[in-house]
Amino acid sequence: MASVVPVKKKQQLMDVKLGELPSWILMWDFTPKGIAGAFQRGYCWYYNKYVNVKKGGVAGISMVLAAYVLFNFCRCYKELKH
Repeated sequence: MASVVPVKKKQQLMDVKLGELPSWILMWDFTPKGIAGAFQRGYCWYYNKYVNVKKGGVAGISMVLAAYVLFNFCRCYKELKH
């Protein structure tokens, strides 16, 4: 059964059926401008959800710190395992 909503209109991954996934991924903009825009949208989403709130906590900053630690651990794993 075909979907009523065209693949181009579907914004979130949860709205896409498994058979439509390759065509949905190929619609993305893989130019440097498109990738930079995706990072900017992700940063704005993260900032508005975790940092720019009325009652803030340590969750937003601690997630950034945890990601930084994990990234550096993965980067230096070869030197650390000896």
